[in-house]
Amino acid sequence: MKTLVLVSHSDLENSIINKRWVEELKKHPDQFTVHELNKLYPDGNIDVEAEQKLVESHSNLILQFPIYWFNCPPLMKKWMDDVMTHGWAYGSNGGDKLKERKVALAVTAGIKKEDYSEKGRYHYTLAQLLTPFETTFSYTNADYRSFFAFYGAEYEPTAEIIERSTQDYVDFLKQL
Repeated sequence: MKTLVLVSHSDLENSIINKRWVEELKKHPDQFTVHELNKLYPDGNIDVEAEQKLVESHSNLILQFPIYWFNCPPLMKKWMDDVMTHGWAYGSNGGDKLKERKVALAVTAGIKKEDYSEKGRYHYTLAQLLTPFETTFSYTNADYRSFFAFYGAEYEPTAEIIERSTQDYVDFLKQL
């Protein structure tokens, strides 16, 4: 089965990294389904049943987004709140749709990696800041596979760096 990549970005068309990642993943429709939340739900009204069926039809789930106030963008959070319901994602009455499903994050951070450290500007690593996602997917009994990150997006990375990250991202997804 294929990997479902949920993408949430408020301005994907003007993105450098996320846009390039999406372009590359769309070249492999036999392996990846790219699902752009902001394009599908500009009003924020998520079709919960359709989203749940989509997740169920894929073996892996990736949440791709830029770090937004040290979290995910609001629409990604809304997707999680609306779609990952009791009785579907968790709970004693059939809430097992994420059980053992491989789940990972793909994130872009505008700032440099060294800023995400105990001695850095923000005093926390990206792994520490993403702990709520790991905890959420652990709670749903998913097989959380950590995250893939691009650091320094706001520092105008070279084309070579962008292409290397794109290939590394695809490799990360293939190794789930």
